[in-house]
Amino acid sequence: MEGPDVIACEQCPELVESRSQIVDGVGPADADLLFLGEAPGANEDEQGEPFVGRSGTVLDEALQDAGLARDDVRITNCVRCRPPDNRDPHKGELANCRGHLGRELAVVDPELVVTLGKVPSEHLLDRSVAVTKAAGDVVDVRLGGQGYRAVVSVHPAATLYDGSQRETFFGTIERAAEIAGVGGQDDGGQSNLGQF
Repeated sequence: MEGPDVIACEQCPELVESRSQIVDGVGPADADLLFLGEAPGANEDEQGEPFVGRSGTVLDEALQDAGLARDDVRITNCVRCRPPDNRDPHKGELANCRGHLGRELAVVDPELVVTLGKVPSEHLLDRSVAVTKAAGDVVDVRLGGQGYRAVVSVHPAATLYDGSQRETFFGTIERAAEIAGVGGQDDGGQSNLGQF
């Protein structure tokens, strides 16, 4: 099976024009937990890695709280090229990149996918999603003929604009780590869940 990286793609002329590079997913190719954003922003386009701006800092903090590091998880986007002016990707752009996402999920085969925000949640679930209300919900999804479990999450940027979303976001990431069976404190393999 071919790898998850996209070396070259010219399917979306507007995105080809606005990107400086293709931003592929990062993290282990066998990660149990995969985080799915919508598209690279300016920082991501510049550095060639997803979630490296302010939202990435929030994600890193939530991972740390759940006993994980960025290197423990896979982080990717629905669309691998930066849309102009950081707009949401159009439906056609999401559709054009869906095969790339399907290949990445097939290679990584995560225990759990965490959708970060409205665009990736609706794209993966293929329906309208009220993300704030659905945050923490576990759903079964299909992509490329394979089934996956996913957890809906608010976008980490939501915590920057609405402080009340911080608890929701951090709680969702902690729940996702528990469902995937990763993270937590290392105490010789004993779970800390019974202490709470």
